[in-house]
Amino acid sequence: MKRFFRIYIVPGAIIQSVMVGGGYGTGREIVEYFSGHGALGGILAIGVAFVLLAAVTSVTFEFARTFRAFDYRLFFKTLLGPAWLAFEVLIILLFLLILAVLASAAGNIFLDAFGLPYGAGLLTMLAVIGVLTFFGRQLITAALSFWSVVLYAVLIVFLVAVFSSSQFSLAGHFSEAGDFGSVAGWVRSGVQYTSYNIAVIPLLLYVARDFQCRKEAIGSGVMASIIALLPALMFHIAFVAASPEVLSEALPVFWMIDKMGLGALLLVYSVMLFGTFIETGAGILQGINERIDGYLEETGSSRLSPPSRAGIAVVAILASAGLSLIGITELIARGYGTMAWGFLLVYVIPLVTIGVYRLSGRNT
Repeated sequence: MKRFFRIYIVPGAIIQSVMVGGGYGTGREIVEYFSGHGALGGILAIGVAFVLLAAVTSVTFEFARTFRAFDYRLFFKTLLGPAWLAFEVLIILLFLLILAVLASAAGNIFLDAFGLPYGAGLLTMLAVIGVLTFFGRQLITAALSFWSVVLYAVLIVFLVAVFSSSQFSLAGHFSEAGDFGSVAGWVRSGVQYTSYNIAVIPLLLYVARDFQCRKEAIGSGVMASIIALLPALMFHIAFVAASPEVLSEALPVFWMIDKMGLGALLLVYSVMLFGTFIETGAGILQGINERIDGYLEETGSSRLSPPSRAGIAVVAILASAGLSLIGITELIARGYGTMAWGFLLVYVIPLVTIGVYRLSGRNT
């Protein structure tokens, strides 16, 4: 049972904890890519995202297991050869963008939910992430797994509150004309959403170290996709009940809780979401540290010391803090969307062509 949990639950919990930050956790990404297509169109877009995420995550895990490539630098050197640098450029840009979104959202939570200065959110996130990265992989893995359970518990309470409220109703939304939206639209949104979210999977390859066979790698990839996208479906259903007003809100979940007048839930949700921001930052920073450690080991140098890991976290967060001034909605709508296609070209397409071909000649 312990091994089952480590193989099939922990990787998904970690991927979910990293994905559910910034725009996902506030609901903005769900509105941007799914709910805007209507009730049924949004579900179909989530379905597209699940199929793609499950396929790419499974192949990524298996490629990492087969070639013992557990940091993104070694992974892409094995997959792309000298062209691996293209992924490095994109992932550093995305890395800074994600931290900027987290900084913006954390500052807004401290200001709006707790009445504290905007900068206090950034400083608190920086301090906690610094501590987590100081202690490294084991603590980060445990923290991300635990917080995934917390997230699900709070989301269930949120859904119950929505369905119990007289403010919102699902009645009629799934039968309205245009619910399916444009087929090209929801397919495009599903592909685009997946393309930038799966970009973080190579940063989390440290979760694949325990896989012993192809069945475990593929099964874990599928399970990880379910765990990661089930909250998106839960959010979408809640947003359908609040449509169309919720679609224009920068922080849809907070707007809905405020409309229901549930101050206690707003506080609990804010704490949960802030913790998720920390987990997202810590998870991707661990991936960066794993990449640096892999290079240091290859050159015969010592791995990063705990203070060095924490120092990298602090510098990275401060470097991206300026980007947070752009605003969360614009960052998600423009920054993520544009970069999605780059990851499709340098990661997804090579993986499902070159990667699958190379794996096909290997034993399971």
